[in-house]
Amino acid sequence: MPARTAPARVPALASRAFSLPDDVRRRLKDLERDSLTEKECVKEKLNLLHEFLRTEIKNQLCDLETKLHKEELSEEGYLAKVKSLLNKDLSLENGAHAFSREANGCLENGSQTSGEDCRVVMAEKGKPPKPVSRLYTPRRSKSDGETKSEVSSSPRITRKTTRQTTITSHFPRGPAKRKPEEEPEKVKSDDSVDEEKDQEEKRRRVTSRERVAGLLPAEEPGRVRPGTHMEEEGRDDKEEKRLRSQTKEPTPKHKAKEEPDRDVRPGGAQAEMNEGEDKDEKRHRSQPKDLASKRRPEEKEPERVKPQVSDEKDEDEKFWRIQFTYQSTSREEKRRRTTYRELTEKKMTRTKIAVVSKTNPPKCTECLQYLDDPELRYEQHPPDAVEEIQILTNERLSIFDANESGFESYEDLPQHKLTCFSVYCKRGHLCPIDTGLIEKDVELLFSGSAKPIYEDDPSPEGGINGKNFGPINEWWIAGFDGGEKALLGFSTSFAEYILMDPSPEYAPLFSVMQEKIYISKIVVEFLQSNPDSTYEDLINKIETTVPPCMLNLNRFTEDSLLRHAQFVVEQVESYDRAGDSDEQPIFLSPCMRDLIKLAGVTLGKRRAERRQTIRQPAKEKDKGPTKATTTKLVYQIFDTFFAEQIEKDDKEDKENAFKRRRCGVCEICQQPECGKCKACKDMVKFGGSGRSKQACQKRRCPNMAMKEADDDEEVDDNIPEMPSPKKMHQGKKKKQNKNRISWVGDAVKTDGKKSYYKKVCIDSETLEVGDCVSVIPDDSSKPLYLARVTALWEDSSNGQMFHAHWFCAGTDTVLGATSDPLELFLVDECEDMQLSYIHSKVQVIYKAPSENWAMEGGVDPEALMSEDDGKTYFYQLWYDQDYARFESPPKTQPTEDNKYKFCASCARLAEMRQKEIPRVVEQLQDLEGRVLYSLATKNGVQYRVGDGVYLPPEAFTFNIKLSSPVKRPRKEPVDEALYPEHYRKYSDYIKGSNLDAPEPYRIGRIKEIFCSKKSNGRPNETDIKIRVNKFYRPENTHKSTPASYHADINLLYWSDEEAVVDFKAVQGRCTVEYGEDLPQCLQDFSAGGPDRFYFLEAYNAKSKSFEDPPNHARSTGNKGKGKGKGKNRTKSQTCEPSELETEIKLPKLRTLDVFSGCGGLSEGFHQAGISETLWAIEMWDPAAQAFRLNNPGSTVFTEDCNVLLKLVMAGEVTNSRGQKLPQKGDVEMLCGGPPCQGFSGMNRFNSRTYSKFKNSLVVSFLSYCDYYRPRYFLLENVRNFVSFKRSMVLKLTLRCLVRMGYQCTFGVLQAGQYGVAQTRRRAIILAAAPGEPLPLFPEPLHVFAPRACQLSVVVDDKKFVSNITRLSSGPFRTITVRDTMSDLPEIRNGASALEISYNGEPQSWFQRQLRGSQYQPILRDHICKDMSALVAARMRHIPLAPGSDWRDLPNIEVRLSDGTLARKLRYNYHDKKNGCSSSGALRGVCSCVEGKPCEPAARQFNTLIPWCLPHTGNRHNHWAGLYGRLEWDGFFSTTVTNPEPMGKQGRVLHPEQHRVVSVRECARSQGFPDTYRLFGNILDKHRQVGNAVPPPLAKAIGLEIKRCMLAKARESASAKIKEEAAKD
Repeated sequence: MPARTAPARVPALASRAFSLPDDVRRRLKDLERDSLTEKECVKEKLNLLHEFLRTEIKNQLCDLETKLHKEELSEEGYLAKVKSLLNKDLSLENGAHAFSREANGCLENGSQTSGEDCRVVMAEKGKPPKPVSRLYTPRRSKSDGETKSEVSSSPRITRKTTRQTTITSHFPRGPAKRKPEEEPEKVKSDDSVDEEKDQEEKRRRVTSRERVAGLLPAEEPGRVRPGTHMEEEGRDDKEEKRLRSQTKEPTPKHKAKEEPDRDVRPGGAQAEMNEGEDKDEKRHRSQPKDLASKRRPEEKEPERVKPQVSDEKDEDEKFWRIQFTYQSTSREEKRRRTTYRELTEKKMTRTKIAVVSKTNPPKCTECLQYLDDPELRYEQHPPDAVEEIQILTNERLSIFDANESGFESYEDLPQHKLTCFSVYCKRGHLCPIDTGLIEKDVELLFSGSAKPIYEDDPSPEGGINGKNFGPINEWWIAGFDGGEKALLGFSTSFAEYILMDPSPEYAPLFSVMQEKIYISKIVVEFLQSNPDSTYEDLINKIETTVPPCMLNLNRFTEDSLLRHAQFVVEQVESYDRAGDSDEQPIFLSPCMRDLIKLAGVTLGKRRAERRQTIRQPAKEKDKGPTKATTTKLVYQIFDTFFAEQIEKDDKEDKENAFKRRRCGVCEICQQPECGKCKACKDMVKFGGSGRSKQACQKRRCPNMAMKEADDDEEVDDNIPEMPSPKKMHQGKKKKQNKNRISWVGDAVKTDGKKSYYKKVCIDSETLEVGDCVSVIPDDSSKPLYLARVTALWEDSSNGQMFHAHWFCAGTDTVLGATSDPLELFLVDECEDMQLSYIHSKVQVIYKAPSENWAMEGGVDPEALMSEDDGKTYFYQLWYDQDYARFESPPKTQPTEDNKYKFCASCARLAEMRQKEIPRVVEQLQDLEGRVLYSLATKNGVQYRVGDGVYLPPEAFTFNIKLSSPVKRPRKEPVDEALYPEHYRKYSDYIKGSNLDAPEPYRIGRIKEIFCSKKSNGRPNETDIKIRVNKFYRPENTHKSTPASYHADINLLYWSDEEAVVDFKAVQGRCTVEYGEDLPQCLQDFSAGGPDRFYFLEAYNAKSKSFEDPPNHARSTGNKGKGKGKGKNRTKSQTCEPSELETEIKLPKLRTLDVFSGCGGLSEGFHQAGISETLWAIEMWDPAAQAFRLNNPGSTVFTEDCNVLLKLVMAGEVTNSRGQKLPQKGDVEMLCGGPPCQGFSGMNRFNSRTYSKFKNSLVVSFLSYCDYYRPRYFLLENVRNFVSFKRSMVLKLTLRCLVRMGYQCTFGVLQAGQYGVAQTRRRAIILAAAPGEPLPLFPEPLHVFAPRACQLSVVVDDKKFVSNITRLSSGPFRTITVRDTMSDLPEIRNGASALEISYNGEPQSWFQRQLRGSQYQPILRDHICKDMSALVAARMRHIPLAPGSDWRDLPNIEVRLSDGTLARKLRYNYHDKKNGCSSSGALRGVCSCVEGKPCEPAARQFNTLIPWCLPHTGNRHNHWAGLYGRLEWDGFFSTTVTNPEPMGKQGRVLHPEQHRVVSVRECARSQGFPDTYRLFGNILDKHRQVGNAVPPPLAKAIGLEIKRCMLAKARESASAKIKEEAAKD
């Protein structure tokens, strides 16, 4: 063994004015005797004495570390300055203690000191920390596959494998098959990519150090050229990498087994080592360690340039040179700094980040905890504690008697219990074990009282007190103790310890560990039974679960879930891995996706394989969907017809799966194929066929799965519309072959140049007018077109021609591939064609509905076509290509004189064009320059002088100059130190704001209808004008917007101001009456029909005064009362329903409401007066009870709808509870909103998801429709219903209805446009039985924010719109939050009084509507959720200004209501995207903002600003709206089932009160009357409200159905009158 120079002597520390604690003194003495180099000894003393130094000295030490970190100070200079500072603060004793050490690092007697727990290990960047002590480490020979560098640099076992993610294996399971377990694999330490990067880094480092070595002064003795050593180190590292890539690193148990030849002395020190290893070890130990890299592991620094000092250097000489001749080395230091600056100048100039030590609080170099944290605790060893090796040899822990042998090998480590334990880092800080420290090779030690494995008593009595156990190699979960407490364990190199009770000091940290495990258990069990739950549902589950007593918690909160989100998601991923590969992972459920986004969870982390004793959880086998009860017709469509398409899509998905499901970033993507799973075995490289083309099951990228699931929920409303192509182009002519075409018979009519014929012969086949033909397309790749021949003629210019009225193939409709290939649809599309384009004659049969159609439901359907001969087709319906409306064919019939050329399409289009043309009728007076008329028509509506009309807002202005529209006040500069997240609010747009809402229609009364005269003196009837008197709305007067708060929404003011506008600009007709002239009260008048306004006063804009209206305003003149409904439609408009209803009494439709909820849909229909809900089906009992409370005459079934339908189809009259079931013919209207969970999570159907869909409640609902055959059918659902599975769900639904014979259409409506202060887009499918008019969608009544009114739907690249024409304005202003709830009394967070008094009158029109005309003194359900103390504090600190949200929270410490302290959020990372604040402060809270992986230790909790929001804000629109306040003049976001400040709709805070919105406020946002009853607890009531259809929306749809019923009733009455007249 080579001789080594004597070590330097470091003076010991003397006592100060105060005495150091005894344990510190002992540790100092231990350090003096320990085998440490000078640098290590100084730094150990520095760490040991850090807490006893004055603050100014600490600050100077931090500055020195920063300089060392930035290479502004050499290591020698750093050591000298540290000693100088220590001398200033702690006076040194005279004399010195000599270092005493042996070559192998042990004391002479073979024992070891006990001060190891405070030792700081400073590792080089890129290498795992090397333990200074080699105690208790079993030896491993080189022959076992370990390289020299591995032995020297990391003598203890590698601890990167942890077993914490296995709690799902301990969940109670139902009977389910477990997957066969695979043998655990050994995990590779590095992959090839990392190896290349490391080698490149080594080369750069060696080169830079060689460059600096040349700058070292040659006269200094003992300096070793660093390049030499670094080249050796590089070679060692390369060899190590090469061997690691070829061999798998053994697990801890195997390492112990492979090293039986390592001799462990009683003191635990290593006895011997070969010479080469020893030399290498000495070099490693003498290399300078980088303290700053430990203190700031998250900052990526440039390569360091450091000289190496040989161990042969005289340490005494070096010490004194550093201590007393620092000035002599400053030049060399300056030269090295200059060299470093040259190497890094560009990079530092580019970043320009000033790192000030005070902005980054000091961290522990080991556990990375903040040293200024008041909650940081230090380890206190139990009395008489001994080292681990002494404990393990104690007889009290042995489970064998004297005659039994213990273990014969190291294969199985002994197991013991450990109680009163604490875990700490080498600096003595108590620290958690689950923050990734163990995985990063940070040495964590622990102490406690060891007990035999059979002991169950957690008290320390009878145990053996120990200290410095470890380091911990891995921690793991052994299961649950039969209930709530998770059993955890530690593994060291020598034993395994199952934990019992923590020490009092460690209990708070350990309870957090138990909390995260227990929350994970809650989440996984919840997802097992609720895989389609939302984030709010999960929060509800967490908050309503009572914590076990051992956690010492009053309640779980959302913060609890977010704090442990990474761990929870890993548990769910572990659960998913145990399931079948084709099952939908539950981590893709909506709640988990939201949690992953919100908390910034990193997916795809490779989990180490577990030992076989820790069983992988077996995911419960998906039992598949419950069997849906279907009729034969529905079954045929879903089970038979569509099978081929699914198979085709399945094949395409499999072919694309391997390519598209890779992000390439996460650890799962980067690991190699396992070679063992089913997918790998099919790969060619593993000897398979390669047919399945499936990715390795262990490489299925979770990030891509997340993206696909999210893409399915995001709807792009701005997809460009693809124009529907014309069948043929008239301009194209085809060369005619006159030999194949000849006329049959003479011309039946000659009209100018055209000679019309009745028949023609083409290719020996005779065609006549009315026959159907196939037509050759211009593009030969396309199928033949089909048309009806409606005319045959010949003219001189074009030759032999025919007029084609086209049929539309099913594939060209919205049905697409789901359509019947033999079914055609009539369309309003026709054109003239040359006869030479005709291919052949075909037969198209009209299939009319049978007379007994309504009673044929549920029976075995007859085939519409017997066979496919290629020339026979059928049609049932007419199709509108713009609105996707399937209707009964029009009944237009030709007259005798136009039979030879009658085209129904031409007739309908001509009729529509004629209606659209404005016309004047009934000339009144011929004046100079103009002609007056008494009547004008447009779109089938008559407008007379005296009528009220809607005009666009730009039609005229008012004579009063209104104040400019309300705008946001200019943003005042804020204190960025106090409000560090305010910078994220750079956009002025606020979701929920009405600032961009359009104005409602201008309203005028027609005074004159006139046309100007042409030059020839005749009236120009193409240019019709109207002169109108302007009506002011309250907000148009000088009182501005506040005037509208209390006024009725249909109140106007007369004015004598006039305006002349184009008649073309008129948007509709309305009724405006003088209130005093009405025969009934204003409320009854307003409720009597749509488009009704009244005025009581006139407004004088000049004097800004309100006056009595003049007599000419009060007289109605020749105006017809109540004649119009103000709808601008293509169809002729009819009279108001109210008047017609007096003429024709409409019976109410007997209604069955399936999936009724609390009854929002039925309530709206009742308000419209069209239905009487006699039956309702609702499985969720609280909602069913609420429905009963509000509909006492209804029969409410609280059963599975499939069971009920099965009973009815079997002929049963009652169910098991004796409730009478509706029978065939009883149900006249069927409505409902079937849930879509289970098949809405993927973008395309595959065989599994399609199986779920065909057994879903949507299919059951369609079976109800087929069985009962109601007159009207309505399906309501979320807007994305029309986009699920590439709109396949929509197509199949419409396909079913068409096959049944229904007329049907679909559209998307915005509830905010029908009178609620809420944005809520909903998909509506309407269907009407044959013979019933198909309703139009209701025109909007209120203006609303344009961004929320994107209502088009794109299906197969074609954009569909509904029939709505009011696209830019509407009759009434928008309803606001103020309108909704300003009259409700103030309540506090957690208010729970179910009934309180109103304490005031209603303040707005909307409030008067919801309170009702009858006096109601009691307000029900004005209760709100009780939020946790932390959430309540956050709500208190959200400003009251409009648009305020979490970004306005101050970064302060706050004392919470539960007595705890909410901390300030620390910003310790440079945000590459957002830069620094104006003061230079950092903005990042995690290392991911620097482009690095997330640092688990960076997570912060219990802060006023939630850490997770700035963590993930950059990639989620800054989480705008979370913790957001509603705006008084704005609207609600979509009312959800559980208002959560960090939920999907986070803007749920009251505009002024520090709480979330109450149940009653949510109910009002949906438009429920205050008298509407809800049932259950507060969360039940929130869910009932959030799931409901807004009654005002349902009412608007109901009124459209009523118009259709009235139209049919009028038609029947008219036909009856004609019939009677004919008899007479």
